Amino acid sequence: MKLPNGYGSVKKLSGNRRRPYMVKITTGWEIDPVTEKKKQKYAVIGYAETKKEGLQMLAEYHQNPFDANASRTTFQDIYDLWSKEKYPTISKSNVNGYTASYRACGTLYHLPFRDIKLNDLQNVIDTCGKNYPTLRKLKVLFNQLYDYAIKHDVCNKNYSEYVDVVKHKNKNPNKNERTKFEKSEVERLWDLKDDKYYQIILMLIYNGCRISEFLDLKKENVHLEEQYFDVIASKTENGIRKVPIADKILPFYKAWYESSDCEYLLHTENNEHFLYRNYKDSYWFPLMEALGMKHQPHDTRHSCISMLTEAHVEPTMIKKIVGHSGAMTLTERVYTHLDIEVLVAEINKIG
Repeated sequence: MKLPNGYGSVKKLSGNRRRPYMVKITTGWEIDPVTEKKKQKYAVIGYAETKKEGLQMLAEYHQNPFDANASRTTFQDIYDLWSKEKYPTISKSNVNGYTASYRACGTLYHLPFRDIKLNDLQNVIDTCGKNYPTLRKLKVLFNQLYDYAIKHDVCNKNYSEYVDVVKHKNKNPNKNERTKFEKSEVERLWDLKDDKYYQIILMLIYNGCRISEFLDLKKENVHLEEQYFDVIASKTENGIRKVPIADKILPFYKAWYESSDCEYLLHTENNEHFLYRNYKDSYWFPLMEALGMKHQPHDTRHSCISMLTEAHVEPTMIKKIVGHSGAMTLTERVYTHLDIEVLVAEINKIG
């Protein structure tokens, strides 16, 4: 089939190549200095495994044109550009999660982004050896990169939405079930309330925060007089919120606030910012072991939700306090001073 003039072309290259068909578009015309005849100027928009796939690529380009110069932009280039914009706006723990996911994508680093197909993405998922929660994070990274690439006209099709991680759902040998703190266990923690590191566990149980949100909390976002703090970086949109401080743990916040010059509310013995792994390995697990308990940090959040439910706090209020994703309107996420007073009253209902 002869293609229309100025439409572009699909040409097979010599040699043993995985994608031997070069797909070109016409970008303009110029005068050949030797023959003095007009000739077409081309730009390569990608490479295909078959001629049929190349023609489809050409048709998709004419249906949704993109910047042809972007055809040389690699997966690594897109990640670098995206992360430069994204990372300053999210918590360190989320940065670490995205960075770990990116490290699993080595086979994609140097591929032109717009040449990457579903099979390439799925191959990373199927062969990287990660468990299901990590694979889900990896797919989130793919989604983010494709959103960025489409926004900047690097490509016009999002293959990440077709990546299948569900088939690896049972691939999670290290999964820990979430178990709430029993009433007797909470009472034991209160017996140790004078130890500032047990105080952190009680603070988490009574605020419902994700551990990363609380470890990354800066003093400038803590409002002791009004009894709340701002979560300004979270893994979900609804996680950006104002969290009430219960009366019974307010003294812990004041003590930590005044305990050092560290810009973060919580800190190590050397007045340094807690990193999640450092806190979990060097503080959380030793404290749990000393009490004969087998809890993960996320169990505090699960416990807070359970305690609020048992105290007959309305579901919408619980979502506001803990920042649960889904089912909250924009209006519900806008807080007034009255809202804070109401939320403090609600959090005070738990024993």
